Amino acid sequence: MADQKARISFEFFPPKTEAGMDKLMNEVNPVLNALNPAFFSVTYGAGGSTRDTTLGIVSAIRANGIDVAPHLSFGGDDESAVGNLLDTYRERGVNRLVALRGDRPSGIGRSTHLVYARELVEFVRQRHGDHFNIEVAAYPEIHPEAKSYDADIQYLKGKFDAGANSAITQYFFNVESYFYFLDQCAAQGITQPIYAGIMPITNFANLQRFSVNCGAEIPRWICQRIAAYGNDQESIQKFGVEVVTQLCQTLLESGCPGIHFYTMNQVEPTREIHANLAL
Repeated sequence: MADQKARISFEFFPPKTEAGMDKLMNEVNPVLNALNPAFFSVTYGAGGSTRDTTLGIVSAIRANGIDVAPHLSFGGDDESAVGNLLDTYRERGVNRLVALRGDRPSGIGRSTHLVYARELVEFVRQRHGDHFNIEVAAYPEIHPEAKSYDADIQYLKGKFDAGANSAITQYFFNVESYFYFLDQCAAQGITQPIYAGIMPITNFANLQRFSVNCGAEIPRWICQRIAAYGNDQESIQKFGVEVVTQLCQTLLESGCPGIHFYTMNQVEPTREIHANLAL
């Protein structure tokens, strides 16, 4: 059985359609909330492209008394817009944030100055002191744009030095990469908790595409096993739940402080994994 003190949280993304929004709020959210997570997080979209939808979802969840952490980045916004959004979140009872560099909005060239997550953390702290518990991103298999492994750890340390409380990792399937990463972070003086980000296997084709873009490695044996199932989606789903359950169990039994599930707005795989872990 996994450590029952481990922190568990779930991530949503803003649906693009009204039907998707209804499903999220009326089906996905209630079922996962019944599992008593520490909080939900809600993504922000490239360049803040889903800002208003994110705000609406966050407000609705918080209005039901549930702890929620909106993702936040500057993207194409200026300090005034981000400052106003922070004020709104605070007024609505939000006390958590996930602070990210974020992607450039489409149509904005690479010459545009990016506001990095460390600067965003500093901005939030200057405006609101310790009101918000701030999560930042960490990359056990290293960010694809990082100059080196050590440089990426130093970048994470900079986010903590700026005032971040903890980190959530990019998803991974190699448990060794996570614990080696923790050891290297500790060696650089990082003491804040780093929670494991875990992606249930729902749509494997999408997962492969995401993984190429974000630098997450899917072990060859997993790819080969899923390929052997062909179009048998039921077997793929069952295998995915089994693999991710084993991954989570190993993490928690080995001292991981908690797990953040990237749910992809799907109930069943996340619920089954949670039940298997006896959380």
